[in-house]
Amino acid sequence: MGINMEHYEGVFSSVRKNGDIYFRSSLTYRRKHISLGSFPCPESAHAAYLEGLRLLDTPKAALDEYTDDSPLPFGKWVSLLNFRDNGIYFGNPIYMGQKLFYYYLSPTHVLKFDLDDLFYYSSHRIMCRGRHYFVADYGLQVSISSRYGIKPYAKEGRDFRFINNDPSDFRRENLEIFNIYHGVNRDRQKNGQYLYTVRIHINGNYIVGRYSSEWEAAIAYNKAIDILKKNGVTKKYTPNYIEGLAPSKYADIYTKVAVSPKVKEYRPPTSPNSQ
Repeated sequence: MGINMEHYEGVFSSVRKNGDIYFRSSLTYRRKHISLGSFPCPESAHAAYLEGLRLLDTPKAALDEYTDDSPLPFGKWVSLLNFRDNGIYFGNPIYMGQKLFYYYLSPTHVLKFDLDDLFYYSSHRIMCRGRHYFVADYGLQVSISSRYGIKPYAKEGRDFRFINNDPSDFRRENLEIFNIYHGVNRDRQKNGQYLYTVRIHINGNYIVGRYSSEWEAAIAYNKAIDILKKNGVTKKYTPNYIEGLAPSKYADIYTKVAVSPKVKEYRPPTSPNSQ
């Protein structure tokens, strides 16, 4: 006996490629057609439809009222309540606040971002592995930290910090990046001042030198790259780009900055086949 779909408003049956029947639920609100998902039976699809209408028509319905037995997944709750309150529908679980927005990975796991990032995260779904957050971008898994100048394998406390100690708050005003240049680490001295240690990886890490300014350190790394390339090292390194530094000043620092003799004297091992 067929199912009378007239009893299930907002529900439509569909057939998968393997012949299985499933049921889609959707609604229209403020002339916006919203898909609520796919369900195994018309009863659950219709329950999702009724729940969606309830959320949109109940001003007091809130995110903290969500329970696991809801016919809608939590992410859809977030999308619907944001549409109800802010007039913008996002497929991703985003709720807009004043001067920021919240991205809900779960009812208790929430990330904060500047509104400038809204367009990006509305079209890129965030995934989580431990405290590592990433998105799929052109088929690759891209860490969201890279958007904020945090290098791969950077360590919190050494290379960057969250100013308010909230590691879920990715607003730029809350991020302080210590080591923004390749090969450069900032080290606090006993007198409270900082030195910048530069390391470059050849066969193992080599110390290029220690410098009193970040610019000197970044340029020393670039100079080490040039020396190694001249000495026959074929490994490709990414040089540092120092924004806001005049070419004449860069050249002056480059000429004067010292590089470790171990780097200057390094030669790649000779292949036995070349002898």
